[in-house]
Amino acid sequence: MVEEREQKQGRIAETVTDLLQDGTVPEAQRMLNALHPSEIANLLESFPTAQRKVLWELVDEEIGGEVLLQVNDEVRGGLIREMDDRELLAATSGMDMDDLADFMQDLPRTLTGEILRSMDNQNRQRLEAVLAYPEDSAGGLMNTDTVTVRPDVSLDVVFRYLRMRGEMPELTDHLFVVSRYDHFLGILRVSDLLTRDPAGRVEDLLDTEAVVIPAEMSDREVARMFEDRDLISAPVLDGRGRLIGRITIDDVVDVIRDEAEQSILSMAGLGEEEDLFAPVWSSTRRRAGWLGLNLVTALLAAYVIGLFEGTIQEVVALAVLMPVVASMGGIAGTQTLALVIRALALGQIAPRNSRALLLKELGIGLLNGLLWAAVLAGIALLWFGRPTIGIIIAAAMTINLGTAAASGVLVPLVLKRFGIDPALAGGVILTTVTDIVGFTAFLGLATLFLL
Repeated sequence: MVEEREQKQGRIAETVTDLLQDGTVPEAQRMLNALHPSEIANLLESFPTAQRKVLWELVDEEIGGEVLLQVNDEVRGGLIREMDDRELLAATSGMDMDDLADFMQDLPRTLTGEILRSMDNQNRQRLEAVLAYPEDSAGGLMNTDTVTVRPDVSLDVVFRYLRMRGEMPELTDHLFVVSRYDHFLGILRVSDLLTRDPAGRVEDLLDTEAVVIPAEMSDREVARMFEDRDLISAPVLDGRGRLIGRITIDDVVDVIRDEAEQSILSMAGLGEEEDLFAPVWSSTRRRAGWLGLNLVTALLAAYVIGLFEGTIQEVVALAVLMPVVASMGGIAGTQTLALVIRALALGQIAPRNSRALLLKELGIGLLNGLLWAAVLAGIALLWFGRPTIGIIIAAAMTINLGTAAASGVLVPLVLKRFGIDPALAGGVILTTVTDIVGFTAFLGLATLFLL
């Protein structure tokens, strides 16, 4: 399915490019605007900056706002800089409050004031309620469009109220039951509303054990709660227990996707919102720091090798086998590191179980070390005909894989304790440790037993 979608996206991109080159702009515009906003967003991100501007001019104003919400932050910022105030105001019309709150972060301050002034009092209060919370919290994620009912009315009254509204918010699987002062009491499931006696009262069907989300909860915790409880929507409460909004599964999917992208790109020192076709200089500047850090760690490993220069000159076979020890340690450590980072993200690691995890991973590292040490020792013996070299590299391999396993657990735990993202810095530190330990063990043992 994913492959088919990618192929379709590629065909559309090629077709639109051909139409623009042939001067058939109306046909290209028709094809472009027939796509879903998310597909248009993917298409925009896949074009270089100059072509992207041309393509953006063809997008209808009616869907422009939705497209802007779908592209990544850097691409959105570039498109916004090309738009005038009228176009930006048109793009904000019809946005949900949570989307509008996110979108306003990228707008000029003068324009945000104009947007607030153009709203009626109720919508302005709703938007300000979302803006009052951090973007990565439940309050910043929520939508204020909720359907509330009182506990002391009949289901028939609720039916008439919903018909009077004319429509319901998307992904409404239950109604929120509140007191006169908006204090949350529970939920009324839509399935109960549709299947029970209309003469029955809301309070008789009230579910008071429904999952509620504090407005200050982080978006990561919200995503985990939705995943664990299989939620479609959930109420958001302020510190006094009042209903202030709701979070729906579509918003949570965005959080989960962003977290996954961030974890992958962070390991390479990249921002999750980097434009694929960002200017060369800005991309160079961003990546230079990460490359510099890696250079420092590589120099540390090179320094360790330099300490054993005499040993390497005496036994040339060491230079051939030396990278194998470091490479195997790096791979083994990366396996453990990935497992631990995932467990940290899911909240599965705590002081009560970290010792058991360390011992388990250390055991795996040592067993794998012994297994592959035996294989490598045999290869070294056949290759160079010197049993001592085989024994030395086997010992070094076992030491390094054990160290790699321990580092794969300890490095992310220590980084987490100091408030550093393990996905961002863990790989660099781990590679440095395994390189230095691997080279020191191998060359140190060779110095002791071969010279």
